[in-house]
Amino acid sequence: MHWTTPSRRALLIGALLGAATVAAFWPLTRYGFIMFDDWDYLVQNTMVQRGLKWDAIRWAFTTFRSGNWHPLTWISYMVDTQIFGARVEPSHVVNLLLHAANAVLLFFLLNRLTGALWLSAFVAALFALHPMHVESVAWLAERKDVLSALFFILTLWAYARYVPSVAGWRRSTWYALALLVFASGLMSKPMLVTLPFVLLLLDYWPLQRLRLNHAEAKQNLGARPEAVSTLLKEKLPFLALSIASSVVTFLAQKGGGAVATLQYMSLSSRLTTALVAYLGYLQKMVWPSGLAILYLRPGHWPAQRVALAVFVLAALTILAVRWGRQRGWVLVGWLWFLGMLVPVIGLVQVGNQYMADRYSYLPLIGLFIIVAWGGWDIACRCKINQRIVSAAALAVIAGAAAATQSQVRLWKNSETLFKHCLDVTSDNWFTHNLQGVALGQGRFEEAREQFLAALRLQPHYADALANLGVLLTYHGDYAEATRYLEEAVSVNPEKASLYAQLGSVLDGKGKTEPAIAYYRQSLRLNPDQEKICNDLAWLLATCPDAKLRDGNEAVRLAEHACSLSGYQKTILVGTLAAAYAEAGRFPDAVATAQRAVDLASASGQTELAKRNRELLERYKTGQPYHEPH
Repeated sequence: MHWTTPSRRALLIGALLGAATVAAFWPLTRYGFIMFDDWDYLVQNTMVQRGLKWDAIRWAFTTFRSGNWHPLTWISYMVDTQIFGARVEPSHVVNLLLHAANAVLLFFLLNRLTGALWLSAFVAALFALHPMHVESVAWLAERKDVLSALFFILTLWAYARYVPSVAGWRRSTWYALALLVFASGLMSKPMLVTLPFVLLLLDYWPLQRLRLNHAEAKQNLGARPEAVSTLLKEKLPFLALSIASSVVTFLAQKGGGAVATLQYMSLSSRLTTALVAYLGYLQKMVWPSGLAILYLRPGHWPAQRVALAVFVLAALTILAVRWGRQRGWVLVGWLWFLGMLVPVIGLVQVGNQYMADRYSYLPLIGLFIIVAWGGWDIACRCKINQRIVSAAALAVIAGAAAATQSQVRLWKNSETLFKHCLDVTSDNWFTHNLQGVALGQGRFEEAREQFLAALRLQPHYADALANLGVLLTYHGDYAEATRYLEEAVSVNPEKASLYAQLGSVLDGKGKTEPAIAYYRQSLRLNPDQEKICNDLAWLLATCPDAKLRDGNEAVRLAEHACSLSGYQKTILVGTLAAAYAEAGRFPDAVATAQRAVDLASASGQTELAKRNRELLERYKTGQPYHEPH
């Protein structure tokens, strides 16, 4: 394998591929956030909002927020904030450019490995334009997909440069680079843990370091029995990284309550779910209709569906093994697809979904290889005119692009996306709750009906109970709101946000003492809630009931809230000033209130600046501020 400069034709194909990808996905750059994970990853994430600060970067490497450990993904969001501020459109552009880069790099990689220019282009075009990949690009919270894929492809590239190199520093450099880039990929999304397995597949085809047909096995492996052991040994450092990442990820997801136990979901149920999921991915790859943001796992699978999945998977595996002896791309493509899905196929059950479009981002490359090389093999055997083959390939790509553009339009806002999901799935209580949240801004009756629909399907769904309670609060029905929130707490007593929501409702009703108790319980479960720290600090500093005030605790909470946002939010700094005043630290209160005035003035918050000036004058006279009775 010779590594030479790409031909002009290859460069032109790469440019056209990148341009077509950007064109198909471009409407995304005008869209906003989705009210599902984007809030946790970006909108309400104070560390991400701070940009590239050392304490934020340190947080990225130490947090298990969102049930994952992916520090480079967090840092990529911080880079967005540092460069573009709070604007959402540039983040969509970054996702799109990463996806386009992945498609172009995949094309160049396959072309280098196989020398098959047009087949490589076809695989890359399917990767770029298949509608199942819209989710990974359109969903800002899935930055980890496109970012980790970039490192995945670059790892394969470095490995492919390492293989033919002559022993020495150059070869060692390529190997070390492959390890470094792989580690970066794992720190973007741990789903890459199967990469050592993919490297072994590439050893078989197209690198041809390992052959499975009998004659070549006898010739190659019999003469050099150390060859297989050598191939395995060189994967051990990659495997060590995968194991370490798997352990950390399991701990993160278990700590976040995302991993289902065997008591909740039996081993047999996991196996049947995995089989049905594999069949689902195959079906949607071939005919991508009814794509949805959430494919909710049902209580049980119909026996016919499980039997069909077993038959299809067994038959395709037998064919892949049989044909893979002469056509390496069949076996490699099939095992690539099966193997890369293992971490998310449901054997370790995470979340309520049984499959997800985003999980197919890299695994489908294996199937695309089979389609491309298999189609060409059939065309050659049947002596089909090359123009007909080219026309068919272009038709497939055009169809995929059209379907992708249609899918992209569904992501214009949360309401449209969730409505489509409810239209193409059934009994989807999880998405009914999401739609209720999306409709909650001003459409009370519709939002209420969505939450009730979720509860009819899943009566003890804590999130829907809590969200309905919050909705009723905004509508002034505090009694019903309290009832729903108390039920949510009883269902899920370990969820910090539920106590915070209940505390907020009680505070609104004037029941300050129980509100304080619920706020404290929420912070015991999760001490890094900026808003709850601030709300409780304000209560403890300004409550009209002297028995409930505690200036020192208010200072501690307010300082922590400010530290989470880098002392850049006017409201938080204003609360800290009030806490200092209640604690009798008036010089600190004056200086902090002045900072709140400056922050409000700099950001154009004239009313907030005026209010903080009034409080500043009060603190100068040695008087704390207390809310009126």
